[in-house]
Amino acid sequence: MTAPLFMFATGIENSYPTINNGRTRVDEMEKCCHYKHWRTDFDLLDDLNIRCLRYGPPIHRTWLGEGRYDWSFADETFGEIRTRNIIPIVDLCHFGVPDWVGNFQNPDFPELFAGYARAFAERFPWVQLYTPVNEMFICATFSAAYGWWNEQLSSDQAFVTALKHIVKANVLAMAEILVVRPDAIFIQSESSEHFHPECPAAIRVAEFLNARRFLSLDLNYGRRVDSDMLFYLLDNGMSRDEYYFFMDRNLKRHCIMGNDYYVTNEHLVAADGGTSASGEVFGYDEITQQYYDRYRLPVMHTETNLIEGPLGNEAVKWLWKEWANVLRVRNLGVPIVGFTWYSLTDQVDWDVGLREEQGTVNPLGLYDLDRNIRAVGRAYKQMIKDWCEILPAQSICLRVPVVPPHAYHEPMAQQQRESARRIGDTTSAEPSVAA
Repeated sequence: MTAPLFMFATGIENSYPTINNGRTRVDEMEKCCHYKHWRTDFDLLDDLNIRCLRYGPPIHRTWLGEGRYDWSFADETFGEIRTRNIIPIVDLCHFGVPDWVGNFQNPDFPELFAGYARAFAERFPWVQLYTPVNEMFICATFSAAYGWWNEQLSSDQAFVTALKHIVKANVLAMAEILVVRPDAIFIQSESSEHFHPECPAAIRVAEFLNARRFLSLDLNYGRRVDSDMLFYLLDNGMSRDEYYFFMDRNLKRHCIMGNDYYVTNEHLVAADGGTSASGEVFGYDEITQQYYDRYRLPVMHTETNLIEGPLGNEAVKWLWKEWANVLRVRNLGVPIVGFTWYSLTDQVDWDVGLREEQGTVNPLGLYDLDRNIRAVGRAYKQMIKDWCEILPAQSICLRVPVVPPHAYHEPMAQQQRESARRIGDTTSAEPSVAA
């Protein structure tokens, strides 16, 4: 099988933050029964004709200590993924860390996580696509600004501390993975946000929030932040040396920008700085254009969903609306390479942001938790069938240079690594994304 020209994808929801001051682990793989039904879940991909899967091992069960790992579940699942020739986009950190690390305020986390990423890449060298840290901005916001998860703090200093540690971990992980796999490609799934002022007195606050939403990707891609944001970072605990660390990195060329968009991604800002949901105002196409204009990278729509409501067609309508947005973005000249409905199955307790263990099933998946297909699953299956052959004929279409698992050969990869070492720069093998 050759690599897909357009990456239609889904994902296995694998969030695992802690709540109750670290005493309770919210493990979505467990709540959604993936540990029990993972083989069936992979069967469902065949039914949908999906070859790309956002997926990662549960970090809290796998990473037992510095240099200590339990790969048993990952060996089983990734072995099956390779056998089936599924292309994984590997998610190594999804909203949480192992208990022994503590939380995202720990300054040792970035270097420790880089070691974990290196160990994973060495064990599974056939994996090429990665999201080292999922939704860095959201993770820092929910953990250290809203006080919902992990450290459960609510201050600008805590937010900046979490953000700099999370993004540094992502950058260091990319560098370590590239040592093992010089042609690795990083699809950074990040929430695409926008803040709307509800009155003139809220304009300044909305401008601040619209600048702050870019911080994780600015630092990750080494883009100089806006002056107000630089003062904000320095005033809240980021040193000049820490800032220069991000500016001196040069890994952007290995990246595809993943944009996540939900109906909750746009916000109404009050004069006192409070925010509430605005619903869809601009939509995915307008907001993605804002991010693309800033970073000029190939784009993948890496997450969306909507609850299947009482009519049974709400999620189907949202799927087609998001797909229309993707086509509009492509027609405007943005190189968009993939689309994702997240996730494969329903989720649990995301209606309260995983802040409480209520056991509420959220009907967001392509399949329910009994693994019965939902209406949106049938619609997505048909959409893939209808569009998979049409898109490559369009004028604006990139082919991501993906090596499917069955095409990976260790001797060739070893030669590539040795060649990279000989020229003294293991991150210089730039993966071209050619038209």
